Amino acid sequence: MADRAHFAEQAMGYMGSLYSAALRMTRNPSDAEDLVQETYLKAYRAFGTFQEGTNLKSWLYKILTNTFINNYRAKRRRPAETELDDVEDLYLYHRLGGNQAASLGRSAEDLFLDRFTESDVKGALDSLPETFRLPVYLADVEDFTYKEIAEFLHVPIGTVMSRLHRGRRALQKALYTFAEERRLSAPADVPI
Repeated sequence: MADRAHFAEQAMGYMGSLYSAALRMTRNPSDAEDLVQETYLKAYRAFGTFQEGTNLKSWLYKILTNTFINNYRAKRRRPAETELDDVEDLYLYHRLGGNQAASLGRSAEDLFLDRFTESDVKGALDSLPETFRLPVYLADVEDFTYKEIAEFLHVPIGTVMSRLHRGRRALQKALYTFAEERRLSAPADVPI
């Protein structure tokens, strides 16, 4: 059982990554701040149940995700509100074609992704339906395992795998469509 006195020193180091995840989930900076605040409040209250030696980051993300899902379900019953603000930097672009990859053997996919700005990738990820956006974000940006994502979302691992596959395909299609519209892609008969 964990001691609440150590909560701040152990859990506060994850605030930045939790905020990034919350921002991806909510798409709104003030809602993301509220979600992180609510997550830390719940985590603080329940910190006595946290088992020392287990993954604190995973535990916090589970609280964050469950809180988001509960809030999302409650909001679905109300009229839809949409506000598009600039969002914090997303690391997906860097993960897919970042600076380290430049020094390594580059795949055709890496070279293709270099043609996109970070905001292009963020926009494509944001355009995914909620059902696919969260699993893609949690797996590809936050590096959570299928099992962890299944626990966060309260779905079977097979469902996570299916949503990831479909979400990644939709993301790929959105990026390709974007590239075609802006003439960033090579003609179909010319390899990229």
